[in-house]
Amino acid sequence: METVVTIAAVRAMVRGWRKHGHRVAFVPTMGNLHAGHVSLIEAARRHGDRFVASIFVNPMQFGPNEDFAHYPRTPTEDGRMLAAAGCDLMFMPEGAEIYANGPERATRVEVPGLSRILEGEVRPGHFEGVATIVAKLLHIVEPDIAVFGEKDFQQLTVIRRMVADLCMPVEIIAAPTVRDADGFAKSSRNQYLNEAERALAPAIYSTLQAAARRLAAGDTEYASIEHAGFKALEAVGFRVDYFSVRQAVDLNAPGPSGALVVLTAARLGKARLIDNIRIERA
Repeated sequence: METVVTIAAVRAMVRGWRKHGHRVAFVPTMGNLHAGHVSLIEAARRHGDRFVASIFVNPMQFGPNEDFAHYPRTPTEDGRMLAAAGCDLMFMPEGAEIYANGPERATRVEVPGLSRILEGEVRPGHFEGVATIVAKLLHIVEPDIAVFGEKDFQQLTVIRRMVADLCMPVEIIAAPTVRDADGFAKSSRNQYLNEAERALAPAIYSTLQAAARRLAAGDTEYASIEHAGFKALEAVGFRVDYFSVRQAVDLNAPGPSGALVVLTAARLGKARLIDNIRIERA
């Protein structure tokens, strides 16, 4: 695996591969890699001949009271994991390489509507930062496919809309959420939990499963399902930002048919945890 820090070096490498007809797969990350990231890497390798991963903690997607300064950075271990997973190229730029004039003065990308609901309502500006960095990275790498995890379901939906709206020649592939044996979704922020909080954390997934069972049985009392999920998480100690039933395709309010997704974000101690579950309907 080669490691580069400049845009020019990434482009030179990728263009060399393309001259040989190679299909390029890409996984953008913020580092501090875990098994969930490895699953994205494995999905990327199944769809491409050459694989690029980026590690960049994007300041634009963090709010003023969020954990940008303390976000865990583990570049040496990340490099080992990527190399072991068969990565061909690790792109690890400094902030000035991505935002030459600083993130405050950078051109921004916004996906209207989708960026202002759920996570976007709780974290104003977050998805503007996500869309901007992903657009920049896709333009830099120019991959054939890019892989994103379903755990960040709203992010995945925002990126799919952005790619379609901007006519980007890249296929977006979704990789399933990776969970521990107790159902808790893997995330870099899980390390903020202490032992007692970690024991409570699987309640997020079990509460989502309870909502999914009602929906799969044909229950259309969406407000009741949302209220029950919200209160169930509160009862075990979570501070809940939202517990919401949406259409899976566009995150609009549920319609009479089509797949649904239940999404939640809740705080436990120092950690803010997100998860979701998808329900197929006839």
